[in-house]
Amino acid sequence: MSAIEERRVAGLTVRIDRALCVGFEDCMEDGQALFRLDHEGICVFGDDPGSVSRASVIRACEACPVDALEVFDEAGEKVV
Repeated sequence: MSAIEERRVAGLTVRIDRALCVGFEDCMEDGQALFRLDHEGICVFGDDPGSVSRASVIRACEACPVDALEVFDEAGEKVV
């Protein structure tokens, strides 16, 4: 598995840097469908990220204490 995972969710590009993630799970409070922890305790995309609202995506990614999550808008500008 790559250290960087990226997916389009709610019109945003969400990027997980698995090398930075330490599995605090803060992102899952607002993004339970968006993220989950894998067998190593590291963040990966959940099974149904399409059901998450744009606001929830931003809140979930802002919650990451180690900045392992980034969000970019439709123009490629960094939001989080």
